[in-house]
Amino acid sequence: MTDTGTQTRPSLVTADVVVVGMGIAGACAAIEAAEAGAQVIVLEGASGPGGSSAQSGGEVYLGGGTSTQQALGVEDTEEDMRAFLTAALGPNADEDKIADYCAGAVEHHDWLLDHGAVFNHKLWDTPTWMPGDDSGLMWMGERAQPFASRARPAARGHRPPGPNFAGNLLMDALVATAEKAGVTLHCDIKVRSLIVEGGRIAGVRATEFGAEREYRAGRGVVLATGGFVDNERMLEQWAPQQLGKDKVSDGRDDGTGIEMGMDVGGAVRRMHLTETAMLIIPRLVVGGMLVDGDGQRFINEEVYPGLYCHAAVHHRPGPVWVIVDEQGIDEVPESELWGMRPMHAAETIEELAEDCGLPADALADTLRRYNAGAGVGDDPQCGKNAEWLRPLRPPFGAYPTGAGGPETFNGLPLKPQGFTLGGLHTDTDSRVLDRAGAPIPGLFAAGRCTHGLHGEGYISGTSLGDGSFYGRRAGRGAARA
Repeated sequence: MTDTGTQTRPSLVTADVVVVGMGIAGACAAIEAAEAGAQVIVLEGASGPGGSSAQSGGEVYLGGGTSTQQALGVEDTEEDMRAFLTAALGPNADEDKIADYCAGAVEHHDWLLDHGAVFNHKLWDTPTWMPGDDSGLMWMGERAQPFASRARPAARGHRPPGPNFAGNLLMDALVATAEKAGVTLHCDIKVRSLIVEGGRIAGVRATEFGAEREYRAGRGVVLATGGFVDNERMLEQWAPQQLGKDKVSDGRDDGTGIEMGMDVGGAVRRMHLTETAMLIIPRLVVGGMLVDGDGQRFINEEVYPGLYCHAAVHHRPGPVWVIVDEQGIDEVPESELWGMRPMHAAETIEELAEDCGLPADALADTLRRYNAGAGVGDDPQCGKNAEWLRPLRPPFGAYPTGAGGPETFNGLPLKPQGFTLGGLHTDTDSRVLDRAGAPIPGLFAAGRCTHGLHGEGYISGTSLGDGSFYGRRAGRGAARA
């Protein structure tokens, strides 16, 4: 991919399509636009491509019967995928976009494979944030109640062949494909504003190390600039619950694209929505109890960990603890424990409650009810599958979380971290809509600078999923504008 140097770069550059941002949404937009015959320039504020997408786990949430699912014997339908996402991403999820995304999921899976992505035919079968190997498919809580009653469970987390944070592998493949398609990349470009001429978006104004640059777009501009978690002013205005928490980003999710879109009349949606996570061990949690500051369980520990982390931080009294027993710890592979041992251990649940600052009677009653159900393979309170149910026996251990507990443990950070989910209002063609719901001519957007599929819930893979899917739509639309 070409990147002309500062000394030879003119102050005015023209192209058919200008894409702002080279994360997954921008990369897919650029590829589609180039393959539609457009001359494409991508402007990236960092010194290289990838953005926050390259620092992610790399999961892309896809289903409906992809070839990866079929190779692993996973049966799935578009209807089941849609029912699960509507429930897991709600309340107030965008049901029209979810339906559209699910209808195109198999085709999108194949498009990604055709453009460099690799999903190994290997299934990671236990709860986790990210597999520690090269598995190409993983569960995202689809087997957990209440979701399993609403849709037939199917593993849908498609991921690159690398352990843990593998988003760079996916982005490397897409960037290489964009280069082959003839896309031009200009890095270290800070886009400042959109150019409006004759009622349509005609390009962008930018700076490069203080020098003014202007990029004219003959057909359309695509905003793919990420969210606004790195902008404290915007957080205070739109999502104050995320203030003081760590950021999940590359440090450049400053909301620039959102505010540029707003400056030309673009509407925004769901700006209050965020996803919050903590350093917590899913394989440990699912075999024990997650309790809040009142000593009460509040969620099925088998759901996608982002759901119980968000609930713990934003909706439950702290401190929140993971309560386990010795057998439960021993059953977790050492590679998934990250060297962490319980902060507190005790022979009785009442002693453990005192150490954790929890009401002893309440925690003892919670344990009694949990064990009574687990003894017969039932969890009437939260619906955990029998596979993960077993009465907890003394001695007991307690692991802290970042929800009201210490900020570090065993030298590892527990402080909650997260990112924003709201952004520009777009339609299913990735056109930015104004406050009256009409498309702004020549302006498209995708990824975390838009409000995508999400309501109050979040599942990993839906950011890279809707970013890449609607990035493609944006690129095609801009090329044809």
